[in-house]
Amino acid sequence: MTAPVPSADATTPSERLAELGLVLPAVPTPAGAYVPAVRDGDLVWTAGQLPLVAGKLAGTGLVGAEITAERAAELARVCALNALAAAASVAGDLDSIIRIVKVVGFVASAPGFVGQPVVLNGASELLGAVFGTAGLHARSAVGVAALPLGAPVEVELVVRVAG
Repeated sequence: MTAPVPSADATTPSERLAELGLVLPAVPTPAGAYVPAVRDGDLVWTAGQLPLVAGKLAGTGLVGAEITAERAAELARVCALNALAAAASVAGDLDSIIRIVKVVGFVASAPGFVGQPVVLNGASELLGAVFGTAGLHARSAVGVAALPLGAPVEVELVVRVAG
């Protein structure tokens, strides 16, 4: 699954996001005793974001069993969008994010499933489409037995923000 590429006329992340037909969602309410994102200096760390759409999980199950890798990549894209919303909420706005530094993704994996990198490409491709070369990042794709609420994927970001 390759993300569409915004036109050269789109110069800011928010313009590129709009060209992709996307908007930042409301920041999901934490499911525990934590905050969605923390800023320290020019870095923002997000909490792990689930594929929530309008407050509900867009899918549940193990990837490689109930969820295909392709569907999980779509859900990773939703997670990345939620993580961008969380980061923007403490950065000021989306355009204050000047670099995606690191992506960490967790994939609830059926026994024998080894396609975690393919799943996380959904998040990485979205970030590249929105931020261009500033969206290139280091990444970890980790297979796990289960995720909160039965989610198939969870994504967290570290981003650099403008002063």
